[in-house]
Amino acid sequence: MPNQPKQSSRKRKNRFVAKRGALPPSAQVLHFSPDQWEQFIEAACVLRQLDGGAKYAFVKKLGGAGDGGRDIEARLIATLEADRWDLFQAKHYAAGLTPSDVFPELAKFFKHLLAGTYPQPRFYYLCAPKGVGNDLHDLMANPALLKQRFVDDWKAEKTGFKGRADELTEDLLAMIQSFNFGLIRECQLRDLLQWHELNRRAHFELFGIESERGDDPGAPSLPSIDEQIYVEELIRVYSEHNGLAMSLDDVMKTAPFDESLQDHRALFYCAEGLRMFSRDLYGEEEFNELLNMVLVGVRPSINSLKHKSGLDRLEAGIAGVSTLRVDDSVLAPRLRPGDLPGSCHHLVNLKKLKWVK
Repeated sequence: MPNQPKQSSRKRKNRFVAKRGALPPSAQVLHFSPDQWEQFIEAACVLRQLDGGAKYAFVKKLGGAGDGGRDIEARLIATLEADRWDLFQAKHYAAGLTPSDVFPELAKFFKHLLAGTYPQPRFYYLCAPKGVGNDLHDLMANPALLKQRFVDDWKAEKTGFKGRADELTEDLLAMIQSFNFGLIRECQLRDLLQWHELNRRAHFELFGIESERGDDPGAPSLPSIDEQIYVEELIRVYSEHNGLAMSLDDVMKTAPFDESLQDHRALFYCAEGLRMFSRDLYGEEEFNELLNMVLVGVRPSINSLKHKSGLDRLEAGIAGVSTLRVDDSVLAPRLRPGDLPGSCHHLVNLKKLKWVK
């Protein structure tokens, strides 16, 4: 058996890294426009996984004139019903939010609740790239204190309420007093980034983050159960070529079949490294799409009528796939020389290709 390449004791992992000169996402959002900030929150909400793994049934950005104090409306069900939707208020400020930033927005919110513009939400989320400042954070930690401060400041025309005391009518005050201020919460930037990252490709494109492929797994000394199908197909190729039925043990003890098997296993594990890279950073479906591209590209040459043996088809497949262009795949920039040939063995493992007819 040929010597296996030495594996580093410390394997490099698949990961995302910022392009040279690119700021991390948490810094880039500081430079968004208010509209870009709202669009980002909307995209993150679309991807958010709620309790049980479900997603919002409906998400829409409403920021701008006539939004009723709700920049993003995210519904748990298709219809807009009380306690079955979340309101996201986007504030793109250079510093953490203060009561003066938020109290006027809350006043607008309560006016629209009283007017019936929309039903009461499940939660009222404050979204700001710098988060909630210390003063407001402390108030929000005690919902009763937040409510009292809000009402008192409105009556005293403080904290953004100058000249507006007469707007606090008895009906509006009664609604405010009955509202659970514990429903007013901060939506932290790290959560928004985690939700947005669930769409790896969109996250990659928005923030200029590129994928970095780690080390591929090495082939173990003996084939694993996961290699059974394609290895058995290779053994059929060798048996046909040798004119004698061979077992795995026969192949591994007989030159030149032993070297050929290990060479093809090395190709399989190159492609396995690509599959793991896809799984870790983009999702397994990207690797599956690449396999489909390979299948379409190599089947005509493998199935050519001129081939008389499994070895002919094997060699035609490996040679043909090496010249394929798969530029449409998001994995294309990270392909290594053995990936596309190894993908043929993955297709055999999935019973989508055969060498011996």
